[in-house]
This record gives sequence, C-alpha cells and structure tokens, in this order.
Amino acid sequence: MALLCVEDELRVRAFVSRGLREEGYVVLEAPDAAGARELLQRESVELVLLDWMLPGTSGLDLLKQLRADGSTVPVIMLTARDALADRVAALNSGADDYLIKPFAFDELLARVRAVLRRVQGRAETELKCADLVLDPVARKVRRGGQDIRLTAREFALLQFLLEHQGEVVSRTQIVENVWEHDFETFSNVVEVYIRYVRNKVDAPFGQRLIHTVRGVGYVLRSEP
Repeated sequence: MALLCVEDELRVRAFVSRGLREEGYVVLEAPDAAGARELLQRESVELVLLDWMLPGTSGLDLLKQLRADGSTVPVIMLTARDALADRVAALNSGADDYLIKPFAFDELLARVRAVLRRVQGRAETELKCADLVLDPVARKVRRGGQDIRLTAREFALLQFLLEHQGEVVSRTQIVENVWEHDFETFSNVVEVYIRYVRNKVDAPFGQRLIHTVRGVGYVLRSEP
C-alpha cells in the first residue's frame, strides 16, 4: 500500500514525497490527473494528496470523477485556494480534508495520520504476532515494547507477512505485493530483505517469528 502525491509543481511534489518517505511511507507521484488515474488503476493506494490546480483536468474534477466511479480512497486536497467556498466545494465533492498552501510538513503529516485513523480505525489496523506489533497508520513497529526502525520496503515486507500470518507465501507473492513489479528470476532481492527484517525483528529477541519453508517460501508464526 502507498500514498499518492498528485502535484504539478516539482518542488512541492518533491518536498512532500521526500518528507513522507523519511517517515516510512511508500509514495507514488503523478504530475497531473491522467497520471494519477493510471496509477490508481494499477497500484494499491491508501490515500491521495491532491493539488487543485493541475494542468488539464483539475484536482477537483478528478476528485469528482473518482467519487462518481465509486472510489472511496481518502483524499486530502493541497491547494492555495483558501476561500470558504472552495473548501466547502472540495469537502462536498468527497475530499476527506483540505490543507492550504503554504503548509508546514508537520501539519501535513498529522493530517495524513488523522485521515488514515478515521478511515481505517486504529484498533483494527494493528497487526500482532506474539510480542511483535505493527501499526500501519502510525508506521511503527514494536517488539517486546521496544521500537524497531524499518525502511519503507522492510516495513511493507513485514506488513505483508503479518497480514498473511500462519500462511506460507511464495517469493513471487512477495514480489508482486511488496515491490508491485517483476524482478528477473535470478534476483535474490526477497532473500536479502528477509535477512534485513530478521536481523531487526528476530535476531535481538531470541524467538524466531519469520520461518523459511524450503522450496516454497516464508511464513510468519509464533510457533517453531
């Protein structure tokens, strides 16, 4: 799952995307409505950060199209349009929040987390196995009460394993869901990232949770 930043100003898009990636989110980028629609059709997106003044189709028109198509993906409008009528129009068209430019990144981050909490429900989003807890909204991982810092890709891999807890998942399933594109068959990227996650989540705690099923794939479970 990822966030999508739809913004035609490269400077603003880079600022937002870089900050969110540093917070552990996977961020997709689009400079216009057409690019955004293509990504939304192809990728799994948790939330859209949408500029109003886009070239061609405006952000507001894109929002209306998404809602007319039945999409419920959360949308935060990012725009310099600060009139009350504009805010009302966006919210009535299906926006979940509205942030006026220029804005502080800390406020944007707080609003992203708040919208995700409202939409998903914080209690329902925590994933647990033994003393391991992953919170997809806050982007936090703890084990034995100790915070564990993961990269965005490591976080996505661990989240996928937790979502399929007790199931053996193949290397192909992991690539398709965590990287969302194909690697050459000789690539060992899955094995490399499994090792990264194990070194952070398993090694310091004594009890192994991520198990290798030889010739098949991997499974996350509390039992040996």
